[in-house]
Amino acid sequence: MRAVDVIERKVEGKELSSEEIAFLVNGYVEGSVPDYQMSAFMMAVVFNGMTGKEVADLTMTMMNSGDIVDLSDVPGFKVDKHSTGGVGDTTTLVIAPLVAACGGTVAKMSGRGLGHTGGTLDKLESIPGLKIEQDMDSFKDIVRRLGVAVIGQSGNLVPADKKMYALRDVTGTVRSIPLIAGSIMSKKLAAGTDGIVLDVKVGSGAFMRTLEEAEELSRTMVEIGKMLDRKVAAVITDMNQPLGLSVGNALEFREAIQVLCGEVDLSDPLVDVCLLLGSHMLVMSGKAENEADARMKLIGAIRDGSGLEKLRQMVEAEGGDPSYIDLEKIDLLCQVRRKVPVYPDRDGFICGMNAEGIGTAAQMIGAGREKKEDEIDHAVGLIMHKRLGDAVNMSEPICTFYINDETRLDDAVALLKKSVCISGERPEKTPMVYEVIS
Repeated sequence: MRAVDVIERKVEGKELSSEEIAFLVNGYVEGSVPDYQMSAFMMAVVFNGMTGKEVADLTMTMMNSGDIVDLSDVPGFKVDKHSTGGVGDTTTLVIAPLVAACGGTVAKMSGRGLGHTGGTLDKLESIPGLKIEQDMDSFKDIVRRLGVAVIGQSGNLVPADKKMYALRDVTGTVRSIPLIAGSIMSKKLAAGTDGIVLDVKVGSGAFMRTLEEAEELSRTMVEIGKMLDRKVAAVITDMNQPLGLSVGNALEFREAIQVLCGEVDLSDPLVDVCLLLGSHMLVMSGKAENEADARMKLIGAIRDGSGLEKLRQMVEAEGGDPSYIDLEKIDLLCQVRRKVPVYPDRDGFICGMNAEGIGTAAQMIGAGREKKEDEIDHAVGLIMHKRLGDAVNMSEPICTFYINDETRLDDAVALLKKSVCISGERPEKTPMVYEVIS
């Protein structure tokens, strides 16, 4: 078998066999297939797509290219939640402890943020002492004892994806749904959980810009799970505005604590999405009869404080200072040299937001990374005071920046203002959740 023959078959739009896909992917990982041939293959996929079987075979081959986490000795149905990336998305810090408090078992490996999207690991590292790098025995022990652990991904988990993703980024092959689905699902399946709830974002702050793209990606990933005997559900949620009001690591951690303390209304978009995702995790785990039952259990875990206590226990188990899981103490992690309010240039209503622009504004002042090796400042970021459809006037700020380094402040403020559209008429309300595919 030759790589060029496999590439030519995909260029011709033919379905590849399991052996052909494995030959190409494994050869690329081992070095016998060069970058230019893998680039040609992925470009052929961009133009000709892949069948469901091909995507499943691609996912399985990528998954088996490195370490596979074995959680079979951890009791219970292990469930994970994955977001395709968004702004102000602190759902993991809310959902994971809530689901565990309701009897679920959450074993999650997360990633860092890059660019305008925030990473769960960076938010966790806002807590002094917390170590997101845990060996597998420690990870399993925490899950057994507490029912929840969120750690960094293994160094040799899905090396095929690491190489292919880096190549996609520089060859114009990122926006391919089969390649996106294979990338996400190979990592989630290699992490060893029994079920996965996917939060597929759509809108100006998401990778999927249209509902049609989000639906196709969701169905593809759910089908992969079905073919590989895993339970998978996909919830398509809106990202045309930040999900939470806070954008920045410690600020988002504080907002998660506010939710778990019951200080945020249940109708708030962040809480609403958290309850929906958590409900599917509980139903999938067999810990609730239906979505309504699961929702009541999750609300109960907010009201009785058991969700907050699970978060405190997890932070302590991972080496963090548990005293910061407190509304007054967490404020200490959000202290900055200066807070800068941003006012609108006219009265009216917020008729649109560019969530990517808002996330990038926070990243510009040090809350996120442009390159993986960049350092971040956990305290800085911004807090939005208004949402889509809200009335605004020139005497009230729409946002407050939390600043330590003012080098790019003017540019960040200009981008924030550009990212918020104001008109004279209140826009129609848009849904936070578009569809659930399972």
